[in-house]
Amino acid sequence: MDEVERSIEQLKPDSFKGYTIGDNTNKYVAIHPWRMDDELLLYPFYERLLKAGISIVCVHKGLFPQQVTQQFPHLLPFSGVDDTGKAAKDWPQINFVIYHSAYRWTGGRGAGMGVERFARTGRVDWTTGLSEIPAKYGVTNVYGDLGPIFAQMTVIESRLCAAPMGTLIRGHGADHVVWGTDVIWTGSLQWQIEALRRLEIPEDMQRCHGFAPLGPADGPVKTAIFGGTLGKMHRYDERRAGLEGDGVARVKERYAATGGNRSNKAYGYVLAG
Repeated sequence: MDEVERSIEQLKPDSFKGYTIGDNTNKYVAIHPWRMDDELLLYPFYERLLKAGISIVCVHKGLFPQQVTQQFPHLLPFSGVDDTGKAAKDWPQINFVIYHSAYRWTGGRGAGMGVERFARTGRVDWTTGLSEIPAKYGVTNVYGDLGPIFAQMTVIESRLCAAPMGTLIRGHGADHVVWGTDVIWTGSLQWQIEALRRLEIPEDMQRCHGFAPLGPADGPVKTAIFGGTLGKMHRYDERRAGLEGDGVARVKERYAATGGNRSNKAYGYVLAG
């Protein structure tokens, strides 16, 4: 809570992000896992955020395939979404954005696991559980973020990419699914934007699972996902004038002035071997 106070006073954030498994990057030293519905540990934190006028809490969930489960079984109980519903119900003033939509089966072998399990059960592990929270708990303050799962799935298996999209929209509504890219891991985000613009849920999946079509690139569903919902959540319309001349805007102007064009080139690390 001391660090929370320092952050609020010095950084003045619009939201906070946390990892329920502790140190996600270095899981072998993750000795402080926690649950979103821990009334003793987390509820004073939520209360302090609301007092500061902060109503957005982003939480990393999922990305816990079989090989990670085998290495770190003690973190498994903190990786799913069974702690999300109660926290959302107890704190309706807070918008909980679940990063990666809790999608579990990442990595090369994980994608195959995800395809097989969806084909057999019609469920996307942990993402389907997330999509069922609004109906189960009667809440409207839980959002599913796409994060790097979209980049991975659209390349590896397009039908697997369509499955969580349909699942999330069916459970939360298109206005509760938000766009994220984790660009540092997947390079330029333009190719991901183009992929979502083109993506449609196959008709056989729509019929079998009750998925709604995503519609055109500039339609209401994709417009909400690409930024409409987050723009409202962060009150972009109220703050737009102040952002038009900020640092990012100035960099964009210089880039355009020197002939810069959007690129689909990917940068960063590529798994090999």
